[in-house]
Amino acid sequence: MYKRLAALALIACSVGFGVRAAPADDVLDALRLPEMLQVMREEGVSHGADLSLDMAGRPGNAQWLAVLDRIYDTDKMDAVMRDAFAKALGDTPTDPLLDFFTSELGKEIVGLELAARRAMVDPDFEEQTREAYRLRAARDEDVRREQVADFIATSDLIEANVAGALNASFQFYRGLIDGGAFAMSESDVLRDVWSQEEETRTDTREWLFAYLLLSYEALDDAEFQAYHDLSASDEGRALNRALFAGFNLMYDELSYALGLAVAQQMAGEDL
Repeated sequence: MYKRLAALALIACSVGFGVRAAPADDVLDALRLPEMLQVMREEGVSHGADLSLDMAGRPGNAQWLAVLDRIYDTDKMDAVMRDAFAKALGDTPTDPLLDFFTSELGKEIVGLELAARRAMVDPDFEEQTREAYRLRAARDEDVRREQVADFIATSDLIEANVAGALNASFQFYRGLIDGGAFAMSESDVLRDVWSQEEETRTDTREWLFAYLLLSYEALDDAEFQAYHDLSASDEGRALNRALFAGFNLMYDELSYALGLAVAQQMAGEDL
């Protein structure tokens, strides 16, 4: 459900605001975190609205949309992300990261990733982007596709995103169960979540390739290689781990809150 964490540069309802840790915050600001969180909020609200159709068979009412608005609070999302990111980044030197992401090339890459992510909020555009990838995947040779494949492998993006998606799905079930929507044992939940693994991996792989090919289309080979080199460095790997730590925690708490809200709405009135 939440496979779309980020590439390299790339909710809680009850978590307080964290204390800003300057070096880590400087990196997240260079990655334009507030803008990325706004896009994630749009994705989340859209997903929550779809849940109403899936579970109630009709669009959500004003009360449900208000619930979604409270869950996807970007200030709280920002606090959760920054606290978890700073802890995971630890004492990793940030100067190489800041040097890259505040350079002209780094700024361009962050902007390209953000623009692609924003564009793919539109389901029609997302499908067009996926179809463009499918056509490229059918070719015998495609240099940029192979470069992106190496980039994905270097940062283990597929497996990291799949693990995050399955954990988020587990938390959504927990919210539904704790909210009284239905009764399931933990083993039953785990069985159901793991049954989604292959489908999640296939979907994640396609989305990642479509997103990254779109993001880096404007880069030449030397520019793309410079970014790949950063991602393969010790600092780049530490950054990637810290980003996943932050986004995974944020999505886990969001998923639980969403499941709980769905259960409560089902118990009271239509979504």
